[in-house]
Amino acid sequence: MGRVLKRLGLIVAAVMLAAIAGFAVFAPSAAVEVYSWSSYPTVFETPRPGSGSGEGVRWFGGYYAVERIDDRTYAIGEPRYYQGNYSYLILGERRAILFDSGPGIRDIRPVVEALTDLPVTVAASHLHYDHVGNMDRFERVAMLDVPELHEGVGEGGAFEFGRYEHLGFVDGVEPPEVRATDWWEPGQKVDLGGRTVEVLHTPGHTPHDTMLYDEESGQLFTGDLIYPTTLLALLPGSSRGAYLDSTNDLLRGVSPDTELFTGHAAFTKTPQVPRLSVSDLSDLRETLEGAREGSREAEGIFPRTYRVNDRIELETGFPWHNR
Repeated sequence: MGRVLKRLGLIVAAVMLAAIAGFAVFAPSAAVEVYSWSSYPTVFETPRPGSGSGEGVRWFGGYYAVERIDDRTYAIGEPRYYQGNYSYLILGERRAILFDSGPGIRDIRPVVEALTDLPVTVAASHLHYDHVGNMDRFERVAMLDVPELHEGVGEGGAFEFGRYEHLGFVDGVEPPEVRATDWWEPGQKVDLGGRTVEVLHTPGHTPHDTMLYDEESGQLFTGDLIYPTTLLALLPGSSRGAYLDSTNDLLRGVSPDTELFTGHAAFTKTPQVPRLSVSDLSDLRETLEGAREGSREAEGIFPRTYRVNDRIELETGFPWHNR
């Protein structure tokens, strides 16, 4: 009987693994569910304040690394967090925007208050947990004015994050209670007083990817559509077709000398603001076109990895995923 039960257990386990593998073939959400079983530290011990700090980097609470980009713009990095998130404080004369707010492992508001006494509106490049973690700490919250996000507002007025919209279960993070006070339309220009940023809807990584473009300063704040490490076009809601469309729109719409400030940095001992250029967007377009046409080779089966350039690679799912 013991042998029979053991064999039965092995059969059940094999069937379960086959079911999970089969589900992963047809549903990108399955891969995220499996990934969430992983166990690893979310906060690294290094880099530490006073050890390997880059020139111009100011530390807050031994966790946040702040660097002034110019007199009106600050990068707020989390180089000890395993995803290397970066948020940006964009200052005008009358008010400011905090673009992205990190995973919420630490409170970002004291950092913002140490940098400005202007009223701050927080906005997210997209709704994944590592970009919305501190949104509930601010009185003014802006969201992209599209029907799907309006539909996500519950009866009590708080936005109700979907499981695969937020993805917080990957790290055991609960969604914040967010109430939008501002709805920014795609293409809208937000006046901060002496400084204007344009709201760009750039789906690809998620359906609601948003960027902020300061044409006068030549700055584009990109979120996760592009950054100097591994791009993800295989998550629930990702679309390689939308990725390509958005990249083409950006190449047509932004000045060639625009500097890109992105949502993640590669993990290094010295904190570095993740900056890219329009030429990196061109490389990404060529890669996406090659993936679509089958002229670019991918490494691996799942994920399928395409080399964009020496700083960036792109991970996609099976060819029928995320079209």
